[in-house]
Parts: sequence; C-alpha cells; structure tokens
Amino acid sequence: MSESADQFAGTASRSTKHSPRVDEELEHEIQGMLKAERSTRAEEWREVEPQAEGDPDIDSSPAGTLVGGVPAGMTEDAVVARAELARWLDRADFPSDGPTLVEAALDHRAPDAVVDELRRLPEGETYERIGDVVRALGYPTET
Repeated sequence: MSESADQFAGTASRSTKHSPRVDEELEHEIQGMLKAERSTRAEEWREVEPQAEGDPDIDSSPAGTLVGGVPAGMTEDAVVARAELARWLDRADFPSDGPTLVEAALDHRAPDAVVDELRRLPEGETYERIGDVVRALGYPTET
C-alpha cells in the first residue's frame, strides 16, 4: 500500500494495531453510520445506551479542568504535580533515595521541571512509592 504525500514519513494509511482484514471489517461496519448519519443496527439491544437526562457529564469536572475532579484534601496543582512525577518514574525505580530518583528521571528523559522538583527531596530518606515522594516535597495528599 502506498503512502499519500500528506502523511508523516514512514507511516502507512492503515493502522498497525490490527491486521488488514480486521481493518477492512471495522471500516465496513461503520460505513452505514457514516453514510446515513444515524445508527444502522437492526437490533435495538445492540445500540449504545444514551446518557440519561439527569446524569452528570463524565468527560469533565465542573469545578476545574481535571477529568474526574480533585480528591478531597488535595489541590488541583498537587494532583498535576503528582501525575507529572508519576509519569516519569516507574515502579521499578522504587524503593530509592532522592539522588537515585533524580538519576532515574534523567534516564527517562524527564523535563527539567520534574528533575528540579526531585532535587528538592530531603537527603538520607528512602522512598517506597510516588506518594512518599509527593509528601516529602510538601504537596497535600488525599484524606
């Protein structure tokens, strides 16, 4: 299969997640919906159940930008900081002390802001999990 000029170099027009046969089956399955602009299922039980009238919107938090909201006892900034630290540290990096976590973050090519946060860790302590790191940095945790 050839690549079109508007795609990124080295990418094919078909996905690599499925085989070409499965891709064609999935494409065929949605053709009716694309052309008819409505569901094309014959059996009602196969339809996706619509959202009820009084149900809350599950895609966003009404109080902020975080999906799912903020746990009790934490601030939005603390949630973002914990998520960013956890993004760049693996479970295999624990238990470790501060300098070892800094090295692990550098090995994972973490941004400078994450490495700088980890450099603030008190010396001489061993951290078992990301929650210990967040508490040692002074961020609030859920209650």
